[in-house]
Amino acid sequence: MSDGISAPVAANGAPGGLAPRHDIRNIAIIAHVDHGKTTLVDGMLRQTKVFRENQAVVERIMDSNDLERERGITILAKNTSVQYKDVTINIVDTPGHADFGGEVERIMNMVDGVLLLVDAVEGPMPQTRFVLRQALEKGLKAIVVVNKVDRPAARPDYVVNATFDLFIDLGASEEQAEFPVVYTIALDGVAGFEPNALAPTLEPLFDTILDFLPPPLVDLDGPTQLLVTNLEYSTYVGKIAVGRLRAGNIRTGQAIARINPAGQIEMGKVMQVYSFANLQRTPEAQVEAGNIVAVAGLENVGIGDTLADPNDPRPLPPITVEEPTVRMTFAVNDSPFAGREGQYLTSRQIRARLMNELERNVAMRVQETDKANEFIVSGRGELHLAIFIETMRREGYEFAVSRPEVIFKEDADGNVLEPIEQVFVEVHQDYLGAVQEMLGRRRAEMQTIHYGEDGTVYGTYLAPTRGLLGFRMPFLTATRGTGIYHTLFHAYEAYKGDIALQTSGALVSLETGPVSAYALVNLQQRGEFIVRPGDEVYAGQVVGKNTRDDELVINVCRTKQLTNFREKPSGTTDMLIGAREMSLDDAIQYLANDDLLEVTPASLRIRKKVLNHDVRQRARRAAKA
Repeated sequence: MSDGISAPVAANGAPGGLAPRHDIRNIAIIAHVDHGKTTLVDGMLRQTKVFRENQAVVERIMDSNDLERERGITILAKNTSVQYKDVTINIVDTPGHADFGGEVERIMNMVDGVLLLVDAVEGPMPQTRFVLRQALEKGLKAIVVVNKVDRPAARPDYVVNATFDLFIDLGASEEQAEFPVVYTIALDGVAGFEPNALAPTLEPLFDTILDFLPPPLVDLDGPTQLLVTNLEYSTYVGKIAVGRLRAGNIRTGQAIARINPAGQIEMGKVMQVYSFANLQRTPEAQVEAGNIVAVAGLENVGIGDTLADPNDPRPLPPITVEEPTVRMTFAVNDSPFAGREGQYLTSRQIRARLMNELERNVAMRVQETDKANEFIVSGRGELHLAIFIETMRREGYEFAVSRPEVIFKEDADGNVLEPIEQVFVEVHQDYLGAVQEMLGRRRAEMQTIHYGEDGTVYGTYLAPTRGLLGFRMPFLTATRGTGIYHTLFHAYEAYKGDIALQTSGALVSLETGPVSAYALVNLQQRGEFIVRPGDEVYAGQVVGKNTRDDELVINVCRTKQLTNFREKPSGTTDMLIGAREMSLDDAIQYLANDDLLEVTPASLRIRKKVLNHDVRQRARRAAKA
């Protein structure tokens, strides 16, 4: 791996001028979603006395974001450090989902080794392949941690063998493939070198980190070099750049040169230098090379910039990440209910928030259109964009988004290329036929299939990304909620042809007003509703799914005519079938090509792009003609 420092190689194998700092280890913890990364970090923090004896500590300390706690996944890479035997171990907790691969890819520039966490029952999973590939391509050494060995169905021997096969399959070097194995129960904070003989603490894991993972090679006497791999923000000091100091030292108050990826140099001054101690940033007068540090005072700093000595500015190789494959249109909300619930509504405010996201989210792209109130936002997948939408919503923004669509490319001969995903499916054999039929309609090609002893079928497919948009809801319906699937970006390949999916039409509100139970009872044979009695709707809003494949405009606000005659009360609401609950992910998958999703801090409403019924009807007739 290039350090951006050109020097002769010394007799000990290290480049001339570089020396190891044995008092530091920089490591990342990588794993598939829900294999226990953040729980393991909790145990490491507790056992290195980060917390007071009587301090109340929540679980999954590193998942500080509300969304991370709610979804049970790590979204943002975060770092901390612990002290063990006079060695500072800088730990970076990384996301396990491929949609947040941009976080993983840039964090690999900060560390010298990784802990690969694998579940003792499930073994290597699709996202394990993704995060491990990132580490191996950087030349990093890995320690394999087999977690949850106390589970009744644990099979540690199989898991270790399958992990070794994965290393070989991903092109690991001979040195990388000779990895040590540590068995753990992260929840209990115990570890050992045999699954049935665990020590009462995580000491075996700590000792393996010190013995096996290399210390950082640094040039203590060279000019300052720091590659910015993360950004934080403080209301007191503003933007804070985070990265590993490769050479020299950096001190509070010194002049610094900021070199952007294009090679342009801007001078600045370091307001404050921080190191990471336990779970906090600690102000320092000076920090030596090898440590992960935070630097405040540089207003225009961005991810991929190099902070260097002004007298000898040497840029480091910039960070590169995979390109986005899915995009959505973000627009100003122009519905009749606009401005009721949001705090930030205007195109200027939305644009400023999108541009601010680009500074820290290296896997996202924002493109302005010829319309001042519309922006095209591209990301690594539906989940990547959905998390960003939910984040903006919680910050008080109100806007509208379109249905996700894939990003096509052209090769040198002008042929259209589209993104292809590797799909890993895990279903019971009773539902295999239905799932295969669904994937076949989406132009998926089967690669492998094998049957488990318990009747579970494991299949691998290659499918166009556009065929997988909106796939989750029908997949869960077909498997009665028991199926599991994961996707990984495979490559851009030739266009696979049109995909004809059976679609349902929409039920669209005729009028603006409150939804009445009386109207829904009389209309429920028309389809499935996503609104409830008492909800406010407007003309052109989608209120449900039609049983047929065409649009049906209905009056859900109609009320019963009142007379002077008393009637026997009827259980109107007792006859009403419950409306479908819609999360943000469900609403995005529910969208049709001519729909928009109105996103506000309090509501999610699906609507037609054109609210006027007559205009939509004329457009449909013209399209048929």
